Amino acid sequence: MDLILVGPGRAGLGLALASVEAGHTIVGVLARNPEASRRAVERVGGLVLSWEDALPRADLLLVAVRDDAVDEVGVRLAGKAQSVDGAVHLSGLIPATALSGLAGPPVGSFHPLQTLPTPELGAGRLRGASIAVTADDDYLSDRLFALAASLGAHPFELDDAAKPLYHAAAAAAANFTLTALAMSRRLFEAAGVDFAVGAPLIRAVIDNALEIGPEGALTGPAARGDVGTIRTQLAAVRRLDAALAEDFAAMVRATARVAGTLDAIDEVLD
Repeated sequence: MDLILVGPGRAGLGLALASVEAGHTIVGVLARNPEASRRAVERVGGLVLSWEDALPRADLLLVAVRDDAVDEVGVRLAGKAQSVDGAVHLSGLIPATALSGLAGPPVGSFHPLQTLPTPELGAGRLRGASIAVTADDDYLSDRLFALAASLGAHPFELDDAAKPLYHAAAAAAANFTLTALAMSRRLFEAAGVDFAVGAPLIRAVIDNALEIGPEGALTGPAARGDVGTIRTQLAAVRRLDAALAEDFAAMVRATARVAGTLDAIDEVLD
């Protein structure tokens, strides 16, 4: 496919790199800062495009900007995308119609359910990732599924109405997991233990959650309703840092709610 990229940041450039590797062509790059476009073109090819000119012919327009800037892109490019067969943004939260200001090609969204910390790492991690596709137009939907498959990714349909909950789920999986691990590292280090010793445990927990489900994989004192153990843990964390103890108690409470043991341990948490 011939692709145009708007927004050559981490996600957009990562997708462009992966697309070029998969055999697609970047015909142009557009950014707020022309220098950013020039740097991207040096890496993925194509032309540096202007906001004032009509876009060149392309199969897809990929809009990889902040959620709150997608609508602005559509408005700024209104009437200039007549030679583009379809346009998508990369947000997993806002509706596909956020690009309706283009007033031309059918619009949709194409959200990689993957962390893309740098363009290079992101390009590699798209292979095997899941990608949420939203498009009312059947032809556009087929093209987006084909693009995802060409990247070695696994596309699935996502309704606009489900996006807020879907996005919250993705944030919980990515960010809450890291928050728990950051807490774990601080406690390990306070105990004089290298965080790296927990690597086999962490990997096994993730594998178990994916194989038998998070609820079935849950173990430990909160899952057992072991009040004495939790009381001892909380006291130790409180001696280290009162604020950290509040966060620890909140995590225990959330865990006990999943395990169905909250009634047994709620008093010690309070």
